[in-house]
Amino acid sequence: MAWSLARMVRYEPAPGVEYPQSLRITDPSFTGLRQVMLGVGGAMLGLLLLLTVPGMVSLLMLQLFYRLGGAAVPWSDYAAATKTFATPAAMAATQLGLASMILVSLGLVLFVNRFRPRWLHSVQPGFRWRYALVAFAVAALVVGVFWAVSRIGQPWVIQPEPQFGWYLAVIVLVTPLQAAGEEYFFRGYLMQSISLTAVELKPSGVQPGWRGRAAQWLAKEYPTWAGIIGSALIFALLHPSPNVEAFLYPLAFGILAGVLVVKTGGLEAAIAVHVVNNVISFGYAALSGTMVATYTNRTIGWLDLVVIVASFGLFTFLAIQVARRMNVATRTPAVQFGR
Repeated sequence: MAWSLARMVRYEPAPGVEYPQSLRITDPSFTGLRQVMLGVGGAMLGLLLLLTVPGMVSLLMLQLFYRLGGAAVPWSDYAAATKTFATPAAMAATQLGLASMILVSLGLVLFVNRFRPRWLHSVQPGFRWRYALVAFAVAALVVGVFWAVSRIGQPWVIQPEPQFGWYLAVIVLVTPLQAAGEEYFFRGYLMQSISLTAVELKPSGVQPGWRGRAAQWLAKEYPTWAGIIGSALIFALLHPSPNVEAFLYPLAFGILAGVLVVKTGGLEAAIAVHVVNNVISFGYAALSGTMVATYTNRTIGWLDLVVIVASFGLFTFLAIQVARRMNVATRTPAVQFGR
């Protein structure tokens, strides 16, 4: 296995670069045009796999659950539940499909970009479990408090779903994988691929004053922000948006999660807040007997949007501060790794 992996790997990140630039190839023989084409091709292939692989995995898992459970209902009715999360099996199958994007994203890094998959976790490289656990605790506190405050004046309903135990098992075991799958693809591979398509700008001449500083900032930060905004926009477009607020919700989340990844050097904090948000939402839905309504009704109001974005914004600030206190890496090692 190690031998075959070593043969697939051709490149390593440049020393001292931020996360979105980790897959940028610095080999002099690799032209800028090839870099752009690699970014475009990787992003398009990734999106194609996103639109096909999760659906196939979900279908296979649902068929497995159908056979193992000995369901008395027709297959068509059983499968239709995936559109509403009307059963725990339907919820698990759908979320396992999205979770498959973890492996897909890691595979794209290896087989398309020819880098070691560990660079998708963070710039360390690898997944930083200690920081991830702290970020998860902070996310649980911040998002949980904001969610509880947002429910002031609303009745608390305790009317568990008929299969509450199974729903709970799915929420605890599978929902985190679903959230991680989305982060590995959107804030991981897609953000890095879009960043590759952003040709580095070089300001012409040295201009004095704020214009010169702005030109230098744009030249330096343009590829990073292209990746953040581009991946966030695609993330929002792929989420059902019955109104403007519902579109702005995933867009704002995607931008803040992208900033988190850049400022902390890895996916851990973005995964943590995504997991906490989904677990709280689906957890209360299962407890209140509103799972179908929660999953199918994506409409939100402006006040809800402000509260949600405020909670994500505060978590982003705190997670970055914690990362600094813990001295987590935000750039690739100063010495380039060898193969």
